[in-house]
Amino acid sequence: MGDEQVVYVILPPCHKVKGRQFATSPCLTYIPELTPMTASTEKTKAPEQDIRDGLSSALIAYVIWGLLPIYLILIKTVSSYEVLAHRIIWAVPFGALIIHFRRQWPEVVRALSHPTMLKLLCVTALLIAGNWFVYIIAVQQEQIFQASLGYYINPLLFAVVGIFVLGEQLRLPQTMAVFLAGTGVLVLTFSGGQFPSIALFLGVSFTIYGVIRKRVVVGGMPGLFVETIVLMPFAIIFLGWLLAQQQATFYSSGVELSVLLALAGPLTVIPLLFFALAARRLSLTTVGMMQFIAPTLQFLIGVYNGEVLTPAHLVCFACIWAAVLLFSWDAWRTNRRNNALVT
Repeated sequence: MGDEQVVYVILPPCHKVKGRQFATSPCLTYIPELTPMTASTEKTKAPEQDIRDGLSSALIAYVIWGLLPIYLILIKTVSSYEVLAHRIIWAVPFGALIIHFRRQWPEVVRALSHPTMLKLLCVTALLIAGNWFVYIIAVQQEQIFQASLGYYINPLLFAVVGIFVLGEQLRLPQTMAVFLAGTGVLVLTFSGGQFPSIALFLGVSFTIYGVIRKRVVVGGMPGLFVETIVLMPFAIIFLGWLLAQQQATFYSSGVELSVLLALAGPLTVIPLLFFALAARRLSLTTVGMMQFIAPTLQFLIGVYNGEVLTPAHLVCFACIWAAVLLFSWDAWRTNRRNNALVT
């Protein structure tokens, strides 16, 4: 596979279920293993510096993901369909640059030439496109709270999949965390009079995406590149139709807005690159707990943007935050115990 081999990394630590491994986290990606030459270079770096680099990379990734609503607010005059098309189209050239410099073209070729792998990536392409589209709509309709909620509950949804699909026996803190999250969603639904359809769609679609991607032996960046290649023809046809009908915002609304639309590409691929760098340098528990930076920033943006924070919202998010703390504490404790057994 060229200069790199890949392994699948799941955050937080995996649990074994009947001889298989399953994890309860939305951060599912393949991380390139170090080649002998790279490994020798890494050994020369002090562990403290390596950890600092990893923390910086993870922080950059999650902050970009967390601040994404600001970008979408800046281009809210553009239709959600056109924003999605630009995100897909511009992700391809920027993704190609990263793959070129990381020498991951053999992975891309292998994914495109393997029928089963390509079929699965076509399915995940549709899932991630749907996830992006609903997220864009959520921000445009001032439903950032729901978008934030969707990514808070995502790791807990992985726990539910572990119970009902793989027969996983959750530990007591995990069970309590899932119960708290479910309670929060029910409170928002029945007391707030608002069924969190956006949050559930974002959480469920990304959970299904993660479960399927777990079966595809391809790196995070090459996998995303193949997914955007699959989607790009449809995006180009749609954008071409908009241009022919003189309904496209791109080109017709000034240079500033056109540049902002083109930024959808790097804003899609750069966080994934930094996440991959962080996951190679930090413990899985650390990266897993840092993932909640993104929905927290999204929540704060929703508050700043003037979304109405009802008592039902407060109760719902209080339950979710308690569940997140409990879930993260259990992951940290389990990882520490496992490390103690190894040493």
